[in-house]
Amino acid sequence: MGILHAFDGLLRRLGLDRAIVVKAACFAMIGLVNTGIDFGVFTFTHYYLGWAIIVANPIAWLMAVSNSYVMNSMITFAAETGRRLTGKAYITFIFSQVGGLIANTTTVFVLSYFMPAWMAKLPAIGASFIVDFTLSHLVVFRRQEKPSR
Repeated sequence: MGILHAFDGLLRRLGLDRAIVVKAACFAMIGLVNTGIDFGVFTFTHYYLGWAIIVANPIAWLMAVSNSYVMNSMITFAAETGRRLTGKAYITFIFSQVGGLIANTTTVFVLSYFMPAWMAKLPAIGASFIVDFTLSHLVVFRRQEKPSR
């Protein structure tokens, strides 16, 4: 209990909400799984199949972001979704994550001029994490206000 109290105190001093920090940590852990999917599909399609970065990266992203929607709906944002998957929420999630796709693809493309594409993928994942979590938290999975009577 002392560690949790100290953690809460630190978060308050930093002006951070514990619930948001916990959600971000959960989102990041699910992101590790999605990173494996994204990285694996990208390296397979780009290096083994010979697809261009501009084609391979969005396909890898779509596979990873689809998994992200399911896992985050069921775990990270379960209170907001009621652990239900809907077509409308999935489409909203996909569209909201396009910002992360753009950040990711741009980073890979630009950095591939200075390092191997597989290595450029690592900072690209970090860039997309920031954009994706922000949009997920503020747009897709925001808590719905209960109508007042």
